[in-house]
Amino acid sequence: MSWKNGTDCCRWDGVTCDDITGHVIGLNLTRGGLNGIIQSNSSLFRLAHLKSLVLSNNDFMGSQISSEFGRFENMMHLDLSFSNFAGQVAPEISYLSKLHTIDLSSNYFLRLEASTLKRIVENTTNLIELFLSYLDMSSIAPISLMNLSSSLTSLDLSYSEWQGEFPEVMFRRPNLQVLDLDGNTNLSISFPKYNWSSPLKKLSISSTNISIDLPYLVKCFKNLNALTLSNCHFTRSDDLTPLSSLKKLTWLDLSSNNFSGHIPWNSLNLEKLSHLDLSFNMFTGHLPEICTNNSTKLCFPSNSSNDQLEGSLPLYLDTLYLYDNLLNMTISSWLYSLPSLKHLDLGRNQFTGSINEFHSSSLEFLSLSRNRFYGRIPRSLFQQVNLRYLDLSSNSLSGVVGLDQFSKLKYLWSLDLSSNNLSLRSNNFINYTLSKYLVFLNLSSCRLREFPNSVRALEYLSSLTLSHNTLRYVQNIPLSNLHTLEISYNQLQGLVPIPPPSLTVFSISNNQLTGKIPSQICNASLLRVLDLSNNRLNGSLPPCLGNFSENLSALDLRNNRLQGMIPTFSNVEYLRSLNFNGNQLEGPLPQSLLTCKMLEVLDVGNNKINGSFPNWLEFLPEFDGPVGNPTAKFSFQKLQIMDLSNNDFTGLLPRKYFESLTAMMESHADEFGYMEDYSYYYTGSVMMDMKGLYTELVKIPKFLATIDLSRNHFLGEIPNLIGRLKSLHGLNFSHNKLNGSIPPSLRNLSNLEWLDLSSNELVGVIHVQLANLTFLASLNLSHNKLVGPIPRGQQFNTFENNSYIGNVGLCGVPLSKTCNNEQEQPPSPRNVQQAEDDGFDWKFVWMGYISGLVIGISTGYIVLSSGKFDHWFSQWAGRRMWHKLNARLRSRRN
Repeated sequence: MSWKNGTDCCRWDGVTCDDITGHVIGLNLTRGGLNGIIQSNSSLFRLAHLKSLVLSNNDFMGSQISSEFGRFENMMHLDLSFSNFAGQVAPEISYLSKLHTIDLSSNYFLRLEASTLKRIVENTTNLIELFLSYLDMSSIAPISLMNLSSSLTSLDLSYSEWQGEFPEVMFRRPNLQVLDLDGNTNLSISFPKYNWSSPLKKLSISSTNISIDLPYLVKCFKNLNALTLSNCHFTRSDDLTPLSSLKKLTWLDLSSNNFSGHIPWNSLNLEKLSHLDLSFNMFTGHLPEICTNNSTKLCFPSNSSNDQLEGSLPLYLDTLYLYDNLLNMTISSWLYSLPSLKHLDLGRNQFTGSINEFHSSSLEFLSLSRNRFYGRIPRSLFQQVNLRYLDLSSNSLSGVVGLDQFSKLKYLWSLDLSSNNLSLRSNNFINYTLSKYLVFLNLSSCRLREFPNSVRALEYLSSLTLSHNTLRYVQNIPLSNLHTLEISYNQLQGLVPIPPPSLTVFSISNNQLTGKIPSQICNASLLRVLDLSNNRLNGSLPPCLGNFSENLSALDLRNNRLQGMIPTFSNVEYLRSLNFNGNQLEGPLPQSLLTCKMLEVLDVGNNKINGSFPNWLEFLPEFDGPVGNPTAKFSFQKLQIMDLSNNDFTGLLPRKYFESLTAMMESHADEFGYMEDYSYYYTGSVMMDMKGLYTELVKIPKFLATIDLSRNHFLGEIPNLIGRLKSLHGLNFSHNKLNGSIPPSLRNLSNLEWLDLSSNELVGVIHVQLANLTFLASLNLSHNKLVGPIPRGQQFNTFENNSYIGNVGLCGVPLSKTCNNEQEQPPSPRNVQQAEDDGFDWKFVWMGYISGLVIGISTGYIVLSSGKFDHWFSQWAGRRMWHKLNARLRSRRN
């Protein structure tokens, strides 16, 4: 923006003056790089003759809209959108009675009160356009809209937390042409029942509380050229043929509706359509092909017959989103030839074949990720000079590619080539630069051999992923805006590189790093995730590691050669995963862990930690409410994974400690997925002695809860309170010196899949009720002093000799020692939920699926965590928001 003192301000960029008086009447500072707070004494408010003020796309740092805006009595056009205003909308805005346009949209922390809106409605009698999307308007009743100016042509209230009934009369307004109510999930919408038709040209009612009768909608909105019905409920879910009656339609969004079958191409007005979004459905089949007898027509199958249907080529199509369907076969040739195509997303389908050359250079967004494409990257992609977003990840693309080949894409801000069969070359010997706008760069699993020097110049780069390559050396990375650095699973040697202080995620696990953890790492005080696991680091832990970042949620140092004591923790109230497994740490567990009230995973197994079972656990505050009460004062209420195995702990197991594990007392059996992400790139992982196998869970299922205290020197009896931990899937107290009997309360652990109490001094019988543990797949009670008959029935019929050996007093199957008549015990009572019942309990079917034998958790979740699933899951929300925001902005421009 060129404003120069001593020159005529009417010639300045963004300034408009009255031709006669010379007064400044228009000021357009959109994207002007403004930041800070507009003070009430700002010279802006001395421009008394302003009629138009545009301050959109700046950063006013969460400040309130000044009451001084009410002084512009001649104002007709006010645009404060996308400018980071917050707080309450100044009531003085209502003084601007001559306003034709108000745009306060996308100020995400801005709140509009009912009284202010009422005044705006009453005073702005000539209002034509009102844009209030993404404001907090939850306190306003929709009925307050009924008195809006009859001149109103555009109304955008999307994602504004409206509740209640939207007034039907709004659909009868004679001049209303644009109505956007997207994202108001608690807003009920009903169309008038009779004697009406609407002049609306653009209608968006996605993610609202409406039941859509598509034939009726089409009948009443015949003038529509843009229709957005994403995530809606349709009364006739599979019939989209009425859309063919909308002859003016150029924009159509039917995403996230679970539509199935073939895409009804003949009903989509392809001849005029410019924007088509059918993503997040279950459409099958393939894209239509050009008819063999007519090169200007498309041929596609009918859903109802074997006949071929014909339709026009979509020559005006600039956006096609088909992400997350079940489409297959190759990309049709006509798609490569569309002259105006800007946005193409075919990701997460089952397309195959090679990617052909694009005939135009109009592309701005291209995603072909998570398909089955093979062959080389087409040369035409390197010539797409307007490309902003390119995602080719998770395919089988091959060939040698130089990173310098992307240097012509000067506007690129996101590039993802990960998880292919590419051989990517940094080509550091060539002088080239990548797009200065790059924010996201993912080159994982690209056979990259050296760190790309071109990356060091990317001043806006926020996320860099180089994992699963063969990098051997990386210098410190001086990128001041870098937030995520993922460089795990390489062959890096030498010392740990010092991360830039801006980082929030630093993962450099599974390399060959040596030496001590540098204390300078504590300068990265914004870190949420620090993962240095599976290296060859030694020496003691820096004392600052326990308090350097108040945002720290995951600290993973497992499988190194670290020594000394665990540092004191403070100022880490958000710490959720602490993993020191597989080192040589010693001394007691620090009492400061009590401050980690959000802890979900505590894994210090396979070290040399000693002392009695953390004696400070004996002094936990008294429980002041019923079990599971979230107001209880105990620490570790959220703990689900605890591994203290293979250390030198001694002493008794304190009852109070097990009372504190309230998260393990709540069943999570119906929950699927992983423990909530610590970031988009890290969800935690653990090594676990599970069902007799030492297995790595690369991601931790939400439902999983385990305790492993094995291979220590614990004494005394197993607390009966263990039976309250109903969400436990694994319990291992083996190789200790525990005595007493097996608590009968263990029969309450209905989700238990493995139980190992071997190599202790337990006495008494095996309670027959344990046979009712339906999901118990692994049992080890060997090498104790148990006596009596082994229970029969259900899971106990599957266990072999090695579950019981070393108990000379046990008898019965599967042991060779038989029981005499006095010892015989009847089979356990049949469980009312067992499979012989007349019907299925699908909860049990589901649990059987996810547990089973060893494949239940260990194999199943390792497969799900192969990288591709997580890559999709981590990008799903981001991609979805990108599409919607981009569509919204382009729709506004249109």
